[in-house]
Amino acid sequence: MASVFSGDETAPFFGFLGAAAALVFSCMGAAYGTAKSGVGVASMGVMRPELVMKSIVPVVMAGVLGIYGLIIAVIISTGINPKAKSYYLFDGYAHLSSGLACGLAGLSAGMAIGIVGDAGVRANAQQPKLFVGMILILIFAEALALYGLIVGIILSSRAGQSRAD
Repeated sequence: MASVFSGDETAPFFGFLGAAAALVFSCMGAAYGTAKSGVGVASMGVMRPELVMKSIVPVVMAGVLGIYGLIIAVIISTGINPKAKSYYLFDGYAHLSSGLACGLAGLSAGMAIGIVGDAGVRANAQQPKLFVGMILILIFAEALALYGLIVGIILSSRAGQSRAD
């Protein structure tokens, strides 16, 4: 007897796509932020080499974005086990939206950190009073990725609640 196609057979595809999206987009943001601020640090280091270590802050903050994506990708991938528990389209879409929320927030935050980090470390080399302002702006940019992580965790926790098994 042939089983009826309900669409739920494709649900793990969307779940795994969410895990991949979380990691890939977050790492793209981390890479962009690291590269863009690193260029600013290198340029500033030519004029004021004593400020290089102080100016590494944007590079470190950009690197953390990849960890957010990794956390969500692990949460999603451990939640996909169709053999142990039924995995419906609702679950796949919940995991996809979770990964996209975290990944795209990480990409956006990485772009903001890269741009602010580049301009900030160059400006800090010319006017040291700008350091605190640069750090505050970087914290607000990092918070955008943190919002995506929080929403991603909430959305992924909704998976598995579509039907009573």
